Order: sequence, then C-alpha cells, then structure tokens
Amino acid sequence: MLKVFLFLLVMGQILPIKAQNHYPSTSVQIKTAVLAAPEYSRENALVYGYNSNGELKVIREGSNEMICIADDPEKEGFNVVCYHKDLEPFMERGRELKKEGKSFQEIFEIREKEVKEGILNMPQDGATLYVLTAPKENYDPLTGEITNSYFRYVVYIPFATVESTGLPLKPEAPGMPWIMDPGTHRAHIMITPPKKFGDGEK
Repeated sequence: MLKVFLFLLVMGQILPIKAQNHYPSTSVQIKTAVLAAPEYSRENALVYGYNSNGELKVIREGSNEMICIADDPEKEGFNVVCYHKDLEPFMERGRELKKEGKSFQEIFEIREKEVKEGILNMPQDGATLYVLTAPKENYDPLTGEITNSYFRYVVYIPFATVESTGLPLKPEAPGMPWIMDPGTHRAHIMITPPKKFGDGEK
C-alpha cells in the first residue's frame, strides 16, 4: 500500500484532501441554541441547526411558541437566537432572499413591499427575539460550554414610530430601550443591557 501511495505521489496523482468544516453535534447545537430563550420555553422550542454540509435544517421539532437557531461556525463569534413563532414568516423570507444573493438593503425593500401588500405577515401585537452572544474562544463546540455570554433583546412592532412609542432613536443611558427602523415593517425596540450587568454574563 505504501509503495502504491509513493508511486501515485511521484506521478502527481494524489490530490489534496479538502478540509471539511466541523459542525458541533446535534445535541450540542440544541443545548446551546435554546440558551437564548427564556428558561420556561427551552425544553419544547423548535431548533434549527447545521448539518455536515453547512445547511440550516430543523434538528428538533417544537411544541411551543419559541423557535431557536444554533450558532453558525462559519461566522465570527458565538451567536444564537430564539424568537416567537409569529416572526417565522419574516425570518424565513429573509433566509430565502439571502440564499438568492440579495443584499441587506434589497432584502429590506422586498420584505417591506411584501408586508405592505399583505403577502408577508408580521405580528401586529409585537414579538420578541432573544440574542445570546459570546467570543468564539469562550465557546467549546464539543461540550457546549460557554463563558462570558451576553444577552440583548429585540421586540418587533411593525410600523411603530418615535411618536407612537415615545422611544428615542438611540439610547440615552446604558440599557435604555430605543426604536430602530421606525415607520417600517421592521420597526423594533432594541434593548441592550450594559455588559457588566447582562443577565447572560457568566
């Protein structure tokens, strides 16, 4: 076998093996993805994760109002999100358009148009998205252990404005809520706690 290998190597027939991306196990992806959700909703949340080809798929079905997405190893930092199921049409449409190669601004404009035309539904009573982040070096993909994690919160309130909410366009104090994209389908309240006081910090 060694002689065959050396012969092929000399003849230039040994092709380099392309490194495969390493994705955490399904159990680790589920364990870490649901950490972004409130504790009471973690056990029965639907979870999206990545297969060995890097494709985002449902890796656990859910039975409550929460949907969670595992960390993407291809992106910088550790980042998992959970959101109310009423946001799924909005999120899924964004994923579809991103796959098509659309830019952030193109995705914004397409979804804005579709919401206004009644093609794409947005929750009218508000719906929350939870984000948990950490430096990549503080995440162990083998065990799912995370340190120095940090929460922030987004509450979608379509077409809300400064006038309708009384919220400013930027935070004027640490942790103060503020409104982003006011007057659009993507209007949302941003709540970013000071890191040293963040509920998710460990």
